[in-house]
Amino acid sequence: MEAKTPKEFFENVLPTKFKPDKAEGFDAIAQVNLTGATGGNWVITVKNRKMDAKEGVAANPNITLRMADADFMALVNGKLDAVTAFMTGKLEFNGSMATGLRLMDMGFI
Repeated sequence: MEAKTPKEFFENVLPTKFKPDKAEGFDAIAQVNLTGATGGNWVITVKNRKMDAKEGVAANPNITLRMADADFMALVNGKLDAVTAFMTGKLEFNGSMATGLRLMDMGFI
């Protein structure tokens, strides 16, 4: 399923892509900040092999991702590779790269 907006991705697509078996022993909070007309701030929480996504800002996230909404949509819809996005400056992050890689493995990106 291809999402048309970040909100649609976080609310409808991400729950279907999440792989709980890859989240064994992993707890983290990711902050996603998207700029642009359909952007916004989202908090992704992974705990006890469950993922929750909601609009908002986390006080102390383990990782923060920043992107333009159009680039994010290309990324989550498989039209932009995460490594390419990072290397070309379309994806910026603060925090643990290992956390980011685990989130990718769980189906987040």
